[in-house]
Amino acid sequence: MGTKDISILAIESSCDETSASIIVNGKVLNNIVATQSVHEKYGGVVPELASRAHQENLIPVVQEAFSSSGVSKEQLSAVAFTRGPGLMGSLLVGVSFAKAFARSLDIPLIDVNHMQAHVLAHFIEDPKPAFPFLCLTVSGGHTQLVLVKSHLEMEVVGETQDDAVGEAFDKTAKLLGLPYPGGPLVDKYAKEGNPKAFKFPVTRMPGLNYSFSGIKTAVLYFLRDQLQTNPKFIEENLPDLCASIQYTLIEMLVIKLKEAVKQYGVKEIAIAGGVSANSGLRNTLAELARRKGWNLYVPKFEYCTDNAAMIAIAAHYKYLQGEFVGLDVTPLAKMKL
Repeated sequence: MGTKDISILAIESSCDETSASIIVNGKVLNNIVATQSVHEKYGGVVPELASRAHQENLIPVVQEAFSSSGVSKEQLSAVAFTRGPGLMGSLLVGVSFAKAFARSLDIPLIDVNHMQAHVLAHFIEDPKPAFPFLCLTVSGGHTQLVLVKSHLEMEVVGETQDDAVGEAFDKTAKLLGLPYPGGPLVDKYAKEGNPKAFKFPVTRMPGLNYSFSGIKTAVLYFLRDQLQTNPKFIEENLPDLCASIQYTLIEMLVIKLKEAVKQYGVKEIAIAGGVSANSGLRNTLAELARRKGWNLYVPKFEYCTDNAAMIAIAAHYKYLQGEFVGLDVTPLAKMKL
């Protein structure tokens, strides 16, 4: 018998992107994403609306993944899906579809941890980090420092105790009157501003842990006081405000990353998750890597945000280890790495 290709369909539905990807022998063939714009007018993701949009988007997205890859469903070796962490209703849509699809083809089912997949996005394309490496995972819901020992062995060495850095970006943007999602807009205006214009407190936590709720409160009171004397304070100082907030948030991330590098003696550094698309963070880390002799890895923009390609690459490594789940698998809103 000849060796059979390992072809996997991967589905990601943890929050507000519906995505499907096909991977063959570790090579990602496509990454189809349907973005939900329904949440913009509510200033945040509405879980019930997200679940309904996933139901509408999932089949078209999967069909597009098959047709653009040239792989037929009969050629599949397994179906993979995001089990968690994420919004329960959104996860349910993806899990239910994956179960039914795998069952109908009588092929194995692979569950993927969304946070592990963010780290493994670095293995979709070259250059790939060497083990062990430190990965700073920064997304809307998570901020973690992960020591990555192999494709499937990871240890969280530090994480946020409250808000994730992505939430801090979005919530401070809201205080500045910027529409949702505000993080990318803070980044945009920050490019024109002075990062030292206003000083905000840097919260220090024990060990390698983070806390980002304090800056939101600090910005709230600072703006309240300034607006009392000058009602146009925000519009007159928007770029400087964005630059100063962004500078403070990046500073907090970098302090702990430097400590982790010292503690573990690792020079291979990666960033992952939606906030790794932030140009301020990318530039700061690139400069730091140059000064300190680190090898820095940043995935392509489309692999930073929630996507099925990263689920696919994680599934490929799990397939090689024979890590499958039964049809009794259930989604997990909270899931440890």
